[in-house]
Amino acid sequence: MVQAVILTKDPKPNTPFSIGIEIKDFQPSEPQQDQSVVKILAAAVNHRDIWILKNFYPQEIILGSVLGGDGVGILQTKGSALAEEGQRVIFNPSVNWESNLKGPEGEFRMLGLLPDPGTLAEAITIDSKQVFACPEHLSTAEAAALPIAGLTSYRGLFTKGEVKKGDFVLITGIGGGVALTALQFAVAIGAHVYVTSSSPEKIEFAKKLGAEGGINYKDPNAIDDLKKQLNGHRIDVVLDGFGGEFFPKIAQVMEKGGVIVHYGNVDVASGKGVPFILDLWVNNVELRGMSMGSRFEFGKMVEFVNKYKIKPIVSRTFKGLIKENVEDAISLLVAGKQLGKVVIEI
Repeated sequence: MVQAVILTKDPKPNTPFSIGIEIKDFQPSEPQQDQSVVKILAAAVNHRDIWILKNFYPQEIILGSVLGGDGVGILQTKGSALAEEGQRVIFNPSVNWESNLKGPEGEFRMLGLLPDPGTLAEAITIDSKQVFACPEHLSTAEAAALPIAGLTSYRGLFTKGEVKKGDFVLITGIGGGVALTALQFAVAIGAHVYVTSSSPEKIEFAKKLGAEGGINYKDPNAIDDLKKQLNGHRIDVVLDGFGGEFFPKIAQVMEKGGVIVHYGNVDVASGKGVPFILDLWVNNVELRGMSMGSRFEFGKMVEFVNKYKIKPIVSRTFKGLIKENVEDAISLLVAGKQLGKVVIEI
């Protein structure tokens, strides 16, 4: 038996959640021929976990699931994994999506909801093909922070956005794990990156990571400010996980034939999308939706991180798999006070 974060029917009082969590004893399944057993060292929490606890997530939420899709651990039982026992490994969080760049070949799922295992546990039994050798330059917390943000960023920038050296890229909502990782990826290949946030501190932090400029999207003059910073250039690719009232204004700075890659928004609970206004389509701007990515893209992302020695930004690390730490980590995300990923070392 191991300790794990289990979904229950009893939410914490005075929270926005309709589903609860408990730290309980849990028995991972016995590994089959093509499965591996990994001792978890650390796992990250994500906004997806918040959507699950709010019962907003677009996948059946089964009580008794082990929460968590991000993690790093030590491979204990190899199975058919392309890593060796005793080696640090990370997990591809996408299930039933092998290599089709258009979308999943099967019924798409993610780690962290039954019938699949979750990473907020002391150990996990997982399909061996989901296991990848961890980049050696990453700390335990950095490695735990990589999978979901790294995969989303890689697919968003390079598969969907087709970003290349010299492109002008706008990343919205800087401060979250995906946005910061995407900033690091885009800067690494020589793109010109600009960011949005309501926090001047987060914008300044982004500049230290290589962003060339940034705007406060709550400022009524934000788009004019961005035009000045661009100095005659226009945005080739937008990576947007925010939506909101600022989204339509992006049309004013888009290059003809540019691409907006959209992977989520602040109104996700209401089911609202983003407006594809006349100024976008009349200028041949493409709006491309995305969610996560394939196992093939995950492998390419790990190669990219190794090549450029990318280190995910970790906002805070909690020590120990106890309920207080898990609840505090989730509260930090709900409040939007993080700058990077939030990790629990197990």
